[in-house]
Amino acid sequence: METNNSSNTLDESVRAELTRLRDSIDNIDAAVIHMLAERFKCTQQVGHLKAAHQMPPADPAREARQIARLRELAENAKLDPAFAEKFLNFIIAEVIRHHETIARA
Repeated sequence: METNNSSNTLDESVRAELTRLRDSIDNIDAAVIHMLAERFKCTQQVGHLKAAHQMPPADPAREARQIARLRELAENAKLDPAFAEKFLNFIIAEVIRHHETIARA
């Protein structure tokens, strides 16, 4: 059976491009995880500060400002603002959960 060299070259170039793109995605994912870890270190400190001063775990006014800010950033970055809002809401819920845990300690 004959092999088509141009097809093999195309397959190899497609595989190489796919690998290159996936390597970039993996690097971005690692950066996102490290950034989230740093963010949660800061929010843990906020939680301890709030608990020490009997402040509520949630701050709805700040959360609304952050959502509006992130929606605008998403729009400017050509990212779906609804996705950015869902992502931030998930993070906010986790932060509040941490703050409640800290306040109970």
